[in-house]
Formats: sequence, structure tokens, C-alpha cells
Amino acid sequence: MKVYREFFHQFMLLYRPFENKLNIQLAKHQLYRAQWSILFYLANHGSATLVELSDFQYVEKPTITRTMNRLEELGYVEQVPGKDKREKRMQLTDLGREVYEDVRVTIDQFEQSILKGITEKEQFEAIRIMKDIRKNIIE
Repeated sequence: MKVYREFFHQFMLLYRPFENKLNIQLAKHQLYRAQWSILFYLANHGSATLVELSDFQYVEKPTITRTMNRLEELGYVEQVPGKDKREKRMQLTDLGREVYEDVRVTIDQFEQSILKGITEKEQFEAIRIMKDIRKNIIE
């Protein structure tokens, strides 16, 4: 088998089990991966528009809108004024920041457990490779 075929085969075998187990961890906090991705983005990048979030996650805007509406109902995000009145800019609320930090502890433990035996140097190399692949896909 060609190396690139095995690479993507292994990637596909990795993705679903990771997402399933991640959702189990997030369920302890009554969250799903899509919600967590938005909380993660807002906690690490500040406020964002729905378009920015859909571009980040590479999903359609209606998908982000539904997820954002749910996070707003939970009191985790709020709308803030943007440059343009038509622009819907969102940020974490104080409660959203607290929830993010609480969930972060659970996710840190999970992620560290599945990276056991993989050096930090190997992790940096994998990060670089994944970023390059994403760039090649999106361009």
C-alpha cells in the first residue's frame, strides 16, 4: 500500500473514535463537540462573527447559528456590538468562561491520556503536518 493511502486510512481510523470519546467527556458537562469547538475558539481568540466561526470549523453558517443559539440559551455566549449593525459578533459570558475553564480540566486530562508515549517533539511535528495538510485542502 502506498504511504499516503496508509496515512489517510489511519487518519480516518483515528477521527471517529476520538470524536466519540471526546463526546463522552463533554457529556459530563452537557456539551457536544460542536459547542465545545465554539467555546474553545471564543476563549482563545476573543469575540467572533458567525462567518468567522463557520470558516474556522469549515461548516455552513446555519450549523453555527443553531449551535450558537443553543449556547446563547445556556447563557454561555452573548452578542456584542460589531463594526457594522448587521454583523452578529459573539463572545463568552462570565458563565461561559467559567464553563470553558471547568470543561478544559476534563479535556486536558483526556487529551493527555491519549497522548501517552508520544513526546512533545513528536506532537509538535504532528501539529505542523496537520496544519500543512489543512492548508493544502483549503487552498
